[in-house]
Amino acid sequence: MLKTAVIGTGNIGRLHANCYRDNANAQLMAVCDLDQAKAQTFADEFGVRAYSSVEAMLGSEELDAVSVATGGVENGSHHYEPVMQALEAGKAVLCEKPISNNIEEARQMVARAKEKDVQFGINLNHRFTPAAARLKQFQQEGELGEVLFINMALWFSGGDPLPYHHIRALHPHSIDVMRFFGGEIERVHCFMLRAAGRTQSWSTLSLNVQFASGAVGHLTGSHDMSWNHPIERCEVAGSKARAIIENVYQKLDFMPRDSREKTVVENGIFGGMNGFNDTFPMRINRFVEQVLAGEELEASGVDGLAAQEVIEAAIRSHESGTVQDVVKH
Repeated sequence: MLKTAVIGTGNIGRLHANCYRDNANAQLMAVCDLDQAKAQTFADEFGVRAYSSVEAMLGSEELDAVSVATGGVENGSHHYEPVMQALEAGKAVLCEKPISNNIEEARQMVARAKEKDVQFGINLNHRFTPAAARLKQFQQEGELGEVLFINMALWFSGGDPLPYHHIRALHPHSIDVMRFFGGEIERVHCFMLRAAGRTQSWSTLSLNVQFASGAVGHLTGSHDMSWNHPIERCEVAGSKARAIIENVYQKLDFMPRDSREKTVVENGIFGGMNGFNDTFPMRINRFVEQVLAGEELEASGVDGLAAQEVIEAAIRSHESGTVQDVVKH
């Protein structure tokens, strides 16, 4: 039984808490939030203990793992301190994306997890859908062939906060999916647009990438679209076949190069996901399983850092108008 706690009691924290409560192999022990009243209300809902100090919680509870579901600037500035505290205490950590909006802090978290030999994962849940798993199976069985290009798109409606909120907060998902199928990204070239009516955010972007394998790819991202329509599309083209995942989980089309027939797998066959929030138990249940087994985590801190390094290179490209190399680790 994995004894867990959730740090951060907002909407995302509730999703994490629900997953631990509903997992037969996990037990939610405590929650923590700087706002004691908010933490207590949340704790009462789940029948666990409330804390307003991570240090106090780690010192008082017998925990195996924690979720860090805090937010902050660009959805990531409040991750560093609780992650580092949990790693120092030897607790496995699942941190919300982005790993951090500060690349130096992201590097430090990954380095500390390695030094402490503690499992550290990021909630890059788009790669955990049944559609992504089925395409990965096709790839591993050799039916896709050598990856030639990947076209990725992720768009929905967002606010107008800091200039790079859009890319830092949203596109760890997109880039992780591209890396999941294409491997390491080495070079990028990025253009960004500030849509009409916005004063701060670079809200739409076009990002070209080159993978270490030599394959190429493209990401179209936007905070200027609508939640009322599909938000994501991933196209992976190999030497033997081409595949398209529609809207994260809804449908997979797999099209062999030398045949007019194609395999189509709909959401109902996958198990009937009802919406994007269903990706949380898929990712968190896998985290529980791998922590209990002592395995190296999928969507690890290393993967989260790699996605942020691509993002920082994209920002440098936008600002300089040049192709940029991605920092390697």
